[in-house]
Amino acid sequence: MGVEPGAAETREKRIDGASAPDESIEEFADEPLEDRRGTRLDDWWSRVLSTPRRRTLWYWGGPILVTLLAAVLRFWNLGHPAAIVFDETYYVKDAWTLLQNGYESNWPEGADADFAAGDTGIFNDSPAYVVHPPLGKWMISLGMAAFGAGDPFWWRASTALTGTIAVFLMTLVARRLFASTMLAVIAGLLFAVDGNAIVMSRVALLDNWVMLFALLGFWFVLLDRDRSRRLLEERLDADRATGREPHYGPAIWARPWVVAAGVAFGAACAVKWSGLWFLAAFGIYLVVVDAVARRRAGVPFWLTASILKQGPVTFLLLVPVAAVVYLASWTGWLVTDGGYYRHWAEEAGNAATGWLSWVPLSLQSLWHYHEAAYGYHVGVHSPHPWQSNPLTWLFMIRPTNMYYSSSDDGSGGCGADTCWSSIIELGNPLIWWAAAAASIYLVYRLVRYREWQVGAILVGLAAGYLPWLGYLNRTVFQFYSIAFEPFTVLALVFVIGLMLGRRDDPTWRRERGIAVVVIFLAFVLAVSAFFFPIWSGIPVTPTFRQLHFWLPSWG
Repeated sequence: MGVEPGAAETREKRIDGASAPDESIEEFADEPLEDRRGTRLDDWWSRVLSTPRRRTLWYWGGPILVTLLAAVLRFWNLGHPAAIVFDETYYVKDAWTLLQNGYESNWPEGADADFAAGDTGIFNDSPAYVVHPPLGKWMISLGMAAFGAGDPFWWRASTALTGTIAVFLMTLVARRLFASTMLAVIAGLLFAVDGNAIVMSRVALLDNWVMLFALLGFWFVLLDRDRSRRLLEERLDADRATGREPHYGPAIWARPWVVAAGVAFGAACAVKWSGLWFLAAFGIYLVVVDAVARRRAGVPFWLTASILKQGPVTFLLLVPVAAVVYLASWTGWLVTDGGYYRHWAEEAGNAATGWLSWVPLSLQSLWHYHEAAYGYHVGVHSPHPWQSNPLTWLFMIRPTNMYYSSSDDGSGGCGADTCWSSIIELGNPLIWWAAAAASIYLVYRLVRYREWQVGAILVGLAAGYLPWLGYLNRTVFQFYSIAFEPFTVLALVFVIGLMLGRRDDPTWRRERGIAVVVIFLAFVLAVSAFFFPIWSGIPVTPTFRQLHFWLPSWG
């Protein structure tokens, strides 16, 4: 997966200094300070990675190490609390009935406590009205399918695994963007220790799956970017070698990474409809990238070719694949008889007439289901104590308190008479606020320098965030931001890369950049350790819990 170690070595020289000459700082002792290049740390790092075997070990070992850290933070004590947490009341129970009936079914009043106590068979066969596609719930059900629903660890295991895999995937994406294993490891580390990512991996909700599939689709788009450009140049060179001047350039069908991206974005849509924005945004991005590649390759009618020639090909490779994946997620509903609205079109007066009468009744019923669900989504205005305005999401003004319990008899486990336990979907403030500032800076950076990495990151951020600004009056929550958090972290890592500079930068500049980044990362780790108890439900004293509310709106 990703770039082979040998190919990556050359690309990483610019940042990691892995192949830099083994020079000592003493060689520059008589030079003016502003003329010296590199640092002793660079020299040491060059010696550490002085053999192909060591470089390969770093290439894979660094990402694996931060992934193992992510696994510990997500799986440790995952079965606590042994209670249905926040919207697990919908998704865990829906996932269990999907396994049993093939469709989401109803539960009696007060079923949460019984389910948590191990009485998981009290559901009935009548269908439940749900407003999200089934794939995320099918994924949540994987742990329960293997080990049963009697232990809350298995309600959440597949979601925790999703968050862990996403950290490793983040390192692959970052290395593809920045050509640096060092920056890839930093990206994975930041995502591994952030509270929003940790909480959303420890509670069985749907949004972590949207994040994973969107990030996976983004990686496939990046892989296609390099491959399709090479194919275009090869085809153009072949045409020119025969004396033909390609006015439009070829239409390239051999783009397996676009097909893979269609699968990933289709899966994101099959978890939540918000995944559709990633499909649309990166579909447009693929056309823009092709236009730029054709222009740089000297194709005369590059814009027309990218829109009217390659564009339809890209659409056919991407969108129908996503549609098939989305429809396949409804298989359980389609092959059973008990799902909500399953037989709507069979009722008198409901079936389509005229030119749509050929559509199978089951698909007509499914379409009606989607119309009803859309009406619900746009009309959700019920006040909630933890709802959050999307305008504040980048700055994490109103996080979601997902769980709270207290004890006053000394049995809480915090060493005091009164103990409180919380699971608050609160990101690491240093990561979030720095990432917000970096994201704003990247907008300027795109206008000023037009770097492709910046454009790719901002496309993902825009797809995950901007559509929510159209729903400012709807009841929404801060934890939806997990879908676009990888892109804010990548924005931050881009800025960190600028601060670190290059191996051949003046010594004073390189030393200052390294010092700032090391200090920042040290504080990030310290803050994450401080906040981890309220991310994982560890009992604490009320005073200690209150110390975490740096803004009044957090409590």
